[in-house]
Amino acid sequence: MPKMKTNASAKKRFKLTGSGKIKRKHAYKSHILTKKDTKRKRALTNATLVHKADENNIKLQLNMK
Repeated sequence: MPKMKTNASAKKRFKLTGSGKIKRKHAYKSHILTKKDTKRKRALTNATLVHKADENNIKLQLNMK
């Protein structure tokens, strides 16, 4: 049986933390930034963790299960 392929888009979008959680970036920070206030854009800069309900799907895409 051939090796499982990692989903390339998931590989680029998610990183693993030391404790095994999955880190992600916020959406809506790439364009049309003039109508968004500075506070909102600053908040979108910081990375956050993936919700527990989505972790299994992402781990399957990253071949971690």
